[in-house]
Amino acid sequence: MPTAVLTDRERTAVQAYLRLLGTVRAVFDGPPEGRRPPVMPTAALAEAEQALAEAGLAGNEEEFFRLLRSWCPGR
Repeated sequence: MPTAVLTDRERTAVQAYLRLLGTVRAVFDGPPEGRRPPVMPTAALAEAEQALAEAGLAGNEEEFFRLLRSWCPGR
């Protein structure tokens, strides 16, 4: 599979998404016996939203996920 050559802003958006994904996984993979509901840090979501907007990908999920698949296969 050919790899994509991303602009700096696209790369930043993909990296922010991967950090957001890791944060979500960590929140939901926490101890199952926990009594409190999972808490998602809003900063991780805000960072991803800002990076997508700066890369011109806000509202264009199809293009973003195409870039993500080509740059980071298996995600």
